[in-house]
Amino acid sequence: MSNRYHDLNTYLKQRYGERVHKISVDAGLNCPNRDGTLSRGGCIYCNTDGSGTGNFNKGISIAEQIEAGIKAVSKRFHVKKFIAYFQSFTNTYAPVHQLKRIYEEALSLDEIVGLSIGTRPDCVNEPVLRLLEEYSRKYMIWIEYGLQSAHDKTLLRINRGHDADCFKRTVIATRNRGIQICAHVILGLPGETREEMLETAKFIGGLHLDGVKIHLLYVIKNTLLDTQYQSGEYTCLEQNEYIQIVCDFLELLPPEMVIQRLTGDPHPNELVAPLWALNKNQTLSGIKNELEKRDSRQGKRYQRNLT
Repeated sequence: MSNRYHDLNTYLKQRYGERVHKISVDAGLNCPNRDGTLSRGGCIYCNTDGSGTGNFNKGISIAEQIEAGIKAVSKRFHVKKFIAYFQSFTNTYAPVHQLKRIYEEALSLDEIVGLSIGTRPDCVNEPVLRLLEEYSRKYMIWIEYGLQSAHDKTLLRINRGHDADCFKRTVIATRNRGIQICAHVILGLPGETREEMLETAKFIGGLHLDGVKIHLLYVIKNTLLDTQYQSGEYTCLEQNEYIQIVCDFLELLPPEMVIQRLTGDPHPNELVAPLWALNKNQTLSGIKNELEKRDSRQGKRYQRNLT
C-alpha cells in the first residue's frame, strides 16, 4: 500500500531508522471558535471535547499522559522513539511563555524525538513560530494547520472563522524555519461537490507543504452537523464514494508530500453517521485496491508549478 502513496510510517522509518509512534496529548487549551473570541458554537462538526480526552483538566500532567502512552505502546509495538501529538482544540492558542512550558514538559522525556502541534492558521504569531523554529534545530517539529477546504463559502458554512487566504499567509510565514507543515482537509463538507474537493487538493499541492491529513466528515452527537443530519439537510458520503474521491485527491498531490492520514477515527459512542466510518481498515483496503485497479499513485496527475 505504501508504494502507492508516501505514508507517514515509511517517512519516519527512513528518517530515524526505526518505527516512531505518536502519543496524543491533551494540554487543556481552548479554541477562539468556542471561547467567544470568534464564536461559542465551534465548527459545525466539532463537539465540546474538541477531539480531546480531558486528561489535563482531570489533573493528569502532560508528562504523565506521555508516560502512560509510552508504556502502552512500547509493550504492544516495541517502539523506543515517540512524537508528542498535541491534538485537542488549538495548541498554539495561549501566551508564548505558557506554550514554552507545555512543549518543554513534553520534550523533557528522553523518548520524545519531536512534537506535532494541531492548531488553526489564525492562531499562530511570530513569537510562536520563533519558538518552534528554535526547537526544530534539535527535534522534529510538525505544525498541523486546519484548512478543511480551500473554498471560503464552505468555511463560512461550517463556521470555521477564517478564510483560505489566512491559511496561505500562515503557511508562507511558517516556511524556511525548519518547521514541517501539515494541512488538515475534510472530504464531504456540506454543499461541496467532488470537483470542489479536488480543487482543495490542487490548492494545497501548490503551497509546497510537507504533509496532509485527509479526513472523512462524519456526524458526531450533539453538534450542529448532527442537527442538520437529523433534519435531512446534510447527507454523508457513501464509503465507495469517499474511496474514489480520496484516490482522485492523492493523484493531485505532490508525490513527496507525506500522507499522515487517509480517514478519521470516530469514537463509537459519539458517532451518528456514517456507520461505515467505524471500519477504518475496510476503507484503507478500499483505497489500496482502487489505486491498484487504476494502476495509479500519489502525484500521478500533479502539475508542478515551476514559477
